[in-house]
Amino acid sequence: MSEIWADTDRGILARQIDEWLATYKENNSLCLAVGRDPDDDMHWFVRMKGEEKEFTTVWLTLGQRTLQYETYVMPAPEENAAEVYEQALRRGNKMVGAAFSIGIEDALFLRGELLLSGVSEPELDRVLGTLYATVERHFPVLIRIGFASRFAV
Repeated sequence: MSEIWADTDRGILARQIDEWLATYKENNSLCLAVGRDPDDDMHWFVRMKGEEKEFTTVWLTLGQRTLQYETYVMPAPEENAAEVYEQALRRGNKMVGAAFSIGIEDALFLRGELLLSGVSEPELDRVLGTLYATVERHFPVLIRIGFASRFAV
């Protein structure tokens, strides 16, 4: 089991994440907003403009042992649900650091986590890039399967 981090050490890491996200926003034209949850100072969001999906918002949560991250991919499919979930699982087979999951109200999410000892600027950049690229790559196919009748000509 990984080590539990003290609140002071997590506070230092939280400040580093704040600084990194501010720099990320300045240097990334697709990044529209970054911020902290006003009710939880260990919970951040990064909102990015997409091409295939209008927006992708990644949530970061700093726990005692891990930094968890997730993004909402799409709502529960209205049709072909088994095929959507199968496609997500098959597409996720080659992913590193994140996995598709079914969340609240059967919506599709991408989730992953890092040990706190592995949190660094390059790793945070990789996480955001991976989630963003995965949503952009797979959203069009998954949404067309799950809402096929809306895309029928």
